[in-house]
Amino acid sequence: MKEIIFWLILLIICIGVELITMGLTTIWFAGGALAAIFMAVIGAPIWLQATIFIVVSLVLLFFTRPIAVKYFNKDRVKTNVESMVGRQAIVISEIDNLQGIGQVTVGGQEWSARSAEDRVKIAVGAVVMVVAINGVKLIVRDISREQLLQNPTQADAK
Repeated sequence: MKEIIFWLILLIICIGVELITMGLTTIWFAGGALAAIFMAVIGAPIWLQATIFIVVSLVLLFFTRPIAVKYFNKDRVKTNVESMVGRQAIVISEIDNLQGIGQVTVGGQEWSARSAEDRVKIAVGAVVMVVAINGVKLIVRDISREQLLQNPTQADAK
């Protein structure tokens, strides 16, 4: 009887953790605990109950989790932050690495940004190229100056 109570408590804990985290991890161990409860009810020894718990949990985790993740996350917008590298952005808040400030907009989204060159400040309105990503910050290089150097007639026209 105490084995049934142990597996039942484990089942409740696994379901509770899954409801809190929604990580699709502990639910599979809840399935293993449920199988172990059935083994305890029919009077199987504790070593067999534990073995069934482990085997069923792992089988559910490795074979059904990828399917469940794909099914439950089908409406989630997939982002590929690495695709940001090479895109142009516009500075909306001055970029100054020394002060640790700066923001750009890329495709209508605002991002924190830092200059690829440590001592270079980049002014608001400058066009920059995303050269790398560091955590949640875009590392950018000012291409406004490069464009002016390549096309001096445009600078004269302004």
